[in-house]
Amino acid sequence: MLKPIKNEEEYQSSLARVYELMQGDIIEGSAASDELEVLSILVSTYEKAHYPVPSPNPIDAIKFRLDQMGISEKELGDILGFRSRKSEILSGKRKLSLAMIRKLNAVLHIPAEILIQAY
Repeated sequence: MLKPIKNEEEYQSSLARVYELMQGDIIEGSAASDELEVLSILVSTYEKAHYPVPSPNPIDAIKFRLDQMGISEKELGDILGFRSRKSEILSGKRKLSLAMIRKLNAVLHIPAEILIQAY
């Protein structure tokens, strides 16, 4: 019977069961498929509470996204509309303005809640 994960031992046991289920050929809609789905939700909930992942620094997020999309830093200057400010932003000497945050969100699809963080 499935139940909430309350400690590390139950978490490790649930992870082992998820791994075991994923090694088989699961048919969608089967009891094993349902068990895997529910266990995944329980594991995810436990991980969010006990192993939170911090949000990235806005500058790190911008650099990561540029790399991911194959966009050069020069092109970032075009996106922001200020070529001269691009290096100031990436070095942390200048803060992002609201207009810049909107452009980065629209063009690079970086969540606004990441870009508005203090850094």
